[in-house]
Formats: sequence, C-alpha cells, structure tokens
Amino acid sequence: MKKSAGILLYKKEKEQIMVLLAHFGGPYWENKNQGAWSVQKGIVETKEKVIDAAKREVQEETNLLINNSVTFLASRKVSKKKLAIMFYSYFDGDISNFKSNTFKIEWPKNSNQMKEFPEMDKLKWFTITEAYNYIHPSQKFFISKLEEKLIESK
Repeated sequence: MKKSAGILLYKKEKEQIMVLLAHFGGPYWENKNQGAWSVQKGIVETKEKVIDAAKREVQEETNLLINNSVTFLASRKVSKKKLAIMFYSYFDGDISNFKSNTFKIEWPKNSNQMKEFPEMDKLKWFTITEAYNYIHPSQKFFISKLEEKLIESK
C-alpha cells in the first residue's frame, strides 16, 4: 500500500481557527473550486521517514519551510491503495512567496503535446467552516481531527 504524508497548517485569526489549503493545479481542476483544495501532501518515497516526506511535500507544493514543531494528527485509508498520514503544525508565516513544483501531461488530450502545469496553483487560508466546503472530500476527516485536537488542547 502506498503512503502519502502531509502537514495541515493552521493559525488563529480573530479567535477563529484558519487552515491553509492549496488548490490542485492542471487543466482538470482549472475551473473547479469546491472539492478542489487540499492539504499539502504527497507520496512517501522508499526508505524515507514519514515526517520527512510530509515536510518535503509542503516545501515542494508551497515553497514554505516548516520550522515549528509538527505533531501527528491522524492516518486514514483514502483509497484501496493509499494510506494518508497527516500531521499538523501552527504556522503564521508569510505565504506570498508561494510556488509549487510542476508536472507534465499531454494537453489537450490526444494532441501529442506535452504541457507543464503547477501541482498546486493557489494557496489560501480558510476558516474551518469554509475548509469543509472547499477541501477534497477524502480529506474532510483531517479537518475534523484538527478541530478535535485543538479543542482537547484548550
């Protein structure tokens, strides 16, 4: 089973919890908004520590360095072949230098032309309520787990 790892970044703003989500890049997601946002995460490489993969994926997909402590949030099977392992961390840094790694696909389909797209094309802070509306449905579980953890720690 493949493993993916990521870090759900959050901050407090005017007594509200905000979470940082990234919008999927590429032509398929271009005109979609609800369900098209994600926690920064990706595949854990062979022999790579899960926490190291999570930090690497955040950096690759956002250009952000996470220096704060990172805590295990939860893990969940998100498909028949993939387990998502999520961490969380407080982050109140600057996101204006957002830049994502890229990927190439044939576009338009069957055109024999390869085009390059950013893996993530936008980065934005959402309230918890907004996040439930915009995050990919397979990741809503992690938003609820973050809510639980932050309520426990009060």
